[in-house]
Amino acid sequence: MSEQAVLLGGWTAYHKLSAKDQAVFNQALEGFVGVQYTPFEVSTQVVAGTNYRFKCKSTVPLPNPIHGEAVVQIFQALFPKSMQLEWN
Repeated sequence: MSEQAVLLGGWTAYHKLSAKDQAVFNQALEGFVGVQYTPFEVSTQVVAGTNYRFKCKSTVPLPNPIHGEAVVQIFQALFPKSMQLEWN
């Protein structure tokens, strides 16, 4: 990620996932069935926890799979026992 000033509460520029980013994504989608999401970039925002926006390749598992892209938004609370998922 480039060295840019990020305003308090602002989103970072999209960048490649770190091991921690990948772990957050994996934990949040554990047990999810249906569309398969493969993240390739992430943007974060620190608030009362951390918001993550993952740019993902998506695949709908049909006899003729449907491929596309999606943004999966995850909120990780300061105490990471709770997470929220949102799809755009």
